[in-house]
Amino acid sequence: MKNYLQKAVLLGFLFFGVIHTLCSQSKRLHKDSPEKVREFFVSSLVKIGDPVLNALSKNQLKAQMPVEKSPGAWDDRTHVTHLEAFGRLLSGMAPWLELGPDETTEGKLRAKYIALAQKSIHNATDPNAADFMNFVKGGQPLVDAAFFAQALLRAPKQLWEPLDTTTKENVIKALKSSRVIKPYESNWLLFAGMVEAAIIKFDKDEDKERLNYALDQHKKWYLGDGMYGDGPDFHWDYYNSFVIHPMQLDIFKTLNEQNGQRKDEFKTELDRARRYAAIQERLISPDGTYPPIGRSLAYRFGAFQLLSQIALWKELPKEVSLAQVRSALYTMVHRQINAPETFDKNGWLQIGLYGHQPNIGEGYISTGSLYLCAEAFLVLGLPVNDAFWSEGYQPWTQKKIWSGQQIPIDHAIK
Repeated sequence: MKNYLQKAVLLGFLFFGVIHTLCSQSKRLHKDSPEKVREFFVSSLVKIGDPVLNALSKNQLKAQMPVEKSPGAWDDRTHVTHLEAFGRLLSGMAPWLELGPDETTEGKLRAKYIALAQKSIHNATDPNAADFMNFVKGGQPLVDAAFFAQALLRAPKQLWEPLDTTTKENVIKALKSSRVIKPYESNWLLFAGMVEAAIIKFDKDEDKERLNYALDQHKKWYLGDGMYGDGPDFHWDYYNSFVIHPMQLDIFKTLNEQNGQRKDEFKTELDRARRYAAIQERLISPDGTYPPIGRSLAYRFGAFQLLSQIALWKELPKEVSLAQVRSALYTMVHRQINAPETFDKNGWLQIGLYGHQPNIGEGYISTGSLYLCAEAFLVLGLPVNDAFWSEGYQPWTQKKIWSGQQIPIDHAIK
């Protein structure tokens, strides 16, 4: 009994010690200037992306990238993991790269990664390249062909227009080849739709049936208050942010820009996405944690892609300020990216939500999957002089209410 009590007391001290450390770190971070926060975001994105783009630009990604799997992995994943890493990373980096090079330190860094990304696109889609990627075998390639397509749509000036004619042809062939994969009746429909949106933008002969069916089914699957079912059923997870809202927004935006289609639906979806972004902002705790609910937690802070995208688009609800979103995302990303063993000794991401936790990965999770976390950095597409990066620190909703401050009353939408 005595030993039990001693252990209980010791565990109690350890628990409160961890909580104290987390709270102390959160308090320190609010002193960091907006300039320092942006430097952190840039350096973090580069830290995540450098191993992938360096290797792929040299046709060495398949040779260099480790393929860690969860204990319950469905198969060896080597046939899909490389396109996962590339497509997801590039989709998150794209808005930052689209700012283009300039003579600042950050602008020169962008120039470096724009060049690496263009070389990587060439190698990933060249049938004769060592790193030519699988766009057709199994179901998974449709997912990451869509993230790749999304990257091109988010950064056409830097990731599409400068490509040579042969590379452009190879990209379109690769995207169209993914049509052999039939999507599930779920968020996967949007992967097919995203590929077709890129074909509308950059080529011709889109498959209108695949595109329209994806959008029409999601109209049926809307459940209210900014949330869609993943298929007809509700799933309490982060897929409204991983896929459903961001891909609908980018598809509708492309259709609207190309031929003015679905304007009213675009507006409706934007209203719903704005509401879901407000919910996401309220999910971030005072110390930068959030509920570990649902599938794909190994995507880490990529779970907040939608909040980052709505901030990038300057579409935040009036009660949510740019500065409070920046401060919340900073605290959250800082906590997770600095957790021990988030990266292996060579800089590759490892499976986990906080550090290295292989058992948290579902059967479809491998090293490449993890690069969806880059989607949290969409706000880097806002230039350095934007108010998002210049306004002083502001506490976010949970930070306010749990310190006794006033917050706006929350309201649902239809």
